[in-house]
Amino acid sequence: MPPAVHAILVARATPEAAAQLERTLAALRAQERPVDALTVVVCGSAERMRAQIDASGAEGAIEAPAGTSFASAVRLAAARVPEGRAVWLLAHDTQPEPGALAALSAALERAPSVAIAAPKLVDARDPSVIISLGVSMTRFGRTVSLASGEYDQGQHDGPDDVLGADLRGMLLRGDARAHLLPDPALAGADEGLDMGVRARLGGRRVALAPGARVHAPVGGMAGISERPMAREYAIRTAQLHRRLAYAPAWAVPLHWLSLLPLALWHTILHLIAKAPARVPAEWAAASTVMARIPSISRSRREIRAVRTGPWAQIAPLRATSAQLREHQDPDGGEPVVRRELRFFSGGGAWAVLAALVVSVAAFLPLLAWPVLGGGGLLPLRDTLAGLWADVGYGHRATGLDAVGPADPFAAVVAVLGSLSPAHPSFALVILWVLALPLAVLGGWFAATRVSDRSGVRVTAAVAWALAPTFLVALVEGRPAAVLLHVLLPWLFFTASVAHRSWGASGAASILLIGVLASAPSLAPALALLWVLALLLSIAFRLRRGFARVLWLVIPSAVFFLPLVRAQLSRGTPWALLADPGRPWPGTEAAGPLLLATGFPTADPGGWGAMLSWLGAADPSAAWVPLLLVPLALLALAAPLTPRWRAGIGAVVIATAGLVGAHLVSGVQVSASGSAPVPVWPGTGLSLAWLGVVAAAAVTLDAGIRPRVAARLAAVLAVVCVAAVAVPALTAVARDEAQLTNGPASTLPAYVTARAADERDLGTLVLTAQPDGGVGTRLVWGASETLGGQSTLQATDPVADVADRLLAEIASDLVSASSGRVQDRLSEAGVRFVLLTAGETGPDETDAARTRRLDAITAIDQRAGFVRVGETAKGVLWRLDADPAPRPALDERQVATARWIATTEGVALLVALLLAVPTFASRREARRTPRVVGRGYERTDA
Repeated sequence: MPPAVHAILVARATPEAAAQLERTLAALRAQERPVDALTVVVCGSAERMRAQIDASGAEGAIEAPAGTSFASAVRLAAARVPEGRAVWLLAHDTQPEPGALAALSAALERAPSVAIAAPKLVDARDPSVIISLGVSMTRFGRTVSLASGEYDQGQHDGPDDVLGADLRGMLLRGDARAHLLPDPALAGADEGLDMGVRARLGGRRVALAPGARVHAPVGGMAGISERPMAREYAIRTAQLHRRLAYAPAWAVPLHWLSLLPLALWHTILHLIAKAPARVPAEWAAASTVMARIPSISRSRREIRAVRTGPWAQIAPLRATSAQLREHQDPDGGEPVVRRELRFFSGGGAWAVLAALVVSVAAFLPLLAWPVLGGGGLLPLRDTLAGLWADVGYGHRATGLDAVGPADPFAAVVAVLGSLSPAHPSFALVILWVLALPLAVLGGWFAATRVSDRSGVRVTAAVAWALAPTFLVALVEGRPAAVLLHVLLPWLFFTASVAHRSWGASGAASILLIGVLASAPSLAPALALLWVLALLLSIAFRLRRGFARVLWLVIPSAVFFLPLVRAQLSRGTPWALLADPGRPWPGTEAAGPLLLATGFPTADPGGWGAMLSWLGAADPSAAWVPLLLVPLALLALAAPLTPRWRAGIGAVVIATAGLVGAHLVSGVQVSASGSAPVPVWPGTGLSLAWLGVVAAAAVTLDAGIRPRVAARLAAVLAVVCVAAVAVPALTAVARDEAQLTNGPASTLPAYVTARAADERDLGTLVLTAQPDGGVGTRLVWGASETLGGQSTLQATDPVADVADRLLAEIASDLVSASSGRVQDRLSEAGVRFVLLTAGETGPDETDAARTRRLDAITAIDQRAGFVRVGETAKGVLWRLDADPAPRPALDERQVATARWIATTEGVALLVALLLAVPTFASRREARRTPRVVGRGYERTDA
């Protein structure tokens, strides 16, 4: 005789639940095998459902708090179920088909060993799709659905013995239900799997009844939430809770202690797997389970109460590796839409090789130089340890008692110098020789986001490498601007698809650090583009894309925060725009009209100087900007092409860069000695040139239908740009470049040799100024270095206590004062005094010459100063007395340094883990087009 069935129906008191409850009650009345009793549990106020419950003939109704979970509600109602009756678990949004209960009851009747009969859950919106038909778990407790998201063709109706199943629609045998009720501690996930495990340990089993079909939503009242964060939290909480509940007693403390380290390990795995959204859920679940000791104890007691056999009897029903792979990649057969890159066959490799030949010819003398100097160039530290010592918060390489954050550019310099560990300064020589081919390489890859046509890619790559602002930076010796131009196309390559890939977002966030570190004045323009990208993500409802675009700026914000706080604390926010590295004014800047054409200097492309060198009667170069007209016309036509969205985007980039260049032009926030140094507008022009080249590529790709006409337009644009580049590419050969051979150190060789033994060796450097004053700076170590420069010091508008003390010492030193200068220098940690040559010869002013000679006489006459001699760097003196050691950082400064290093390290590590490609990320990338903005890009990324 079939057992009596008592149905427990749990409803949530929501407006839409009333209609769903009516359908569920109608489905119960339509059952071929009717239920014997019904108990309804309403989570929340039951007022709006009172009439439906009264009409259903339910034996009772329970009103529970609104936050009551399905499992807790079932336990409340189970107390009203008489002994011996089977219990059918239903929710207000689960509608069983007419034969469902009959099929479930038959499954219990056929086999007395069956404690739970589970139905086939199908999608309420499309009943031909299976939601769940049996679940299992791996050796480490991970849940694996045996059938989910597949069309129901009876392919899974054969096997009926499973480890567990979805909770909804389960029928529990009357004599086993006391110890098999769902566990409320599982937070809405894996209750059915846990019930099956307990049944198996008690010598019973779970049987599937495929003929019992129950319509249910994917999430719903008794299912896992469809919200990603809530879903991940529920799944992970249930998994960790089960791990502690199933573990042997001796292993429970070890598992409990491992929860936080395990969360850290899984955080790394989630970042590598490009799933950062799971990280908060991971930590929240670990914290929740650690605090649930009473719940764990109750779960373990229930298992002990029902268990009659060993855990080994579960092993045959665990998920296999094949099932796990199928669960992880249910749609592995999606078509590949990405075409081959064609870097070699499409001419990209040949363009890079040709650029290398041109670069070697243009910078041939550099190959024999061990150190590159001139312009804004300085040597690097001699060791890797020295390079990276300049990166963190602490003592700065110049200044008296100067402690503060380093410029982020110091980290870029350290990475660059690490590429040549035996001789870091030689890395700058390598950079200069490889700059052109690297620019072509970056420009070619950036063009792959714009066009699939090989000719368009090569045209864009060459045009990018021959940008006037880039060539001026190479000729004038501006390392930050050169690095910016090399990095900028890679930022475009990654950031343009950051909305659809965490890997691209992670890589772009790292590149953005390098770009902003090399050109802080680009921050406003890039911030504007970032905000526009966020707004587009919202407009196109790219939920994941919004988070990926949002991440782009987080590592940069972490790296720049110490410097931003330092500048804001002293009231100099505009100083954040200062160019990093050595403050150097360079040649005369271009006017507004010339700047608008893409030239950062008053001599466009260097044609005026070249014409003078050639002996031309009229060296005017006013015609040079006209050579850029073909490229400009191609760019302006981009919004009129069929790919107008991409064209408008490129024009917006160009406009942002051009406006940024005009805004910073003439802004003076730093100084070199007594001379103010304006912000270089060339960095903004690099961004503008990127937009112009991208827009021109869009026009060549889609705006000119006849291929012959497109090729002619591309050739004309490249030839004109190449003509502009001729003076810059021949500047070294004509000896008109600012580049020089060295120096290996800005201090005399004697000081450099002593610095090898004394790490914090101080040298007071004095320089006679044109107005008769004396410039003073204190250098620590063997030389001033590129990574040791600090915009915080170069932009300081007010002399602090240390500056005034240094000025007083210098004033006493070069005058006939009788003060104890030697003692004060020794207390400051100074070992040497160097009076630099400065501008000697015909360029030296009378006031500067008089001051220099007077200073030499004054220092020679002072006791305690031993004249080492005249060197190429100037006159050098050594102090007799041993200097005091440089003061160590105090506890607060050490704590600040550690905090900054930790936060920056964590941000960079997260970005690196996101950027690391995996098999899954590469597979997903092949399913999306490489070119952006053609209308077939998915909008649900």
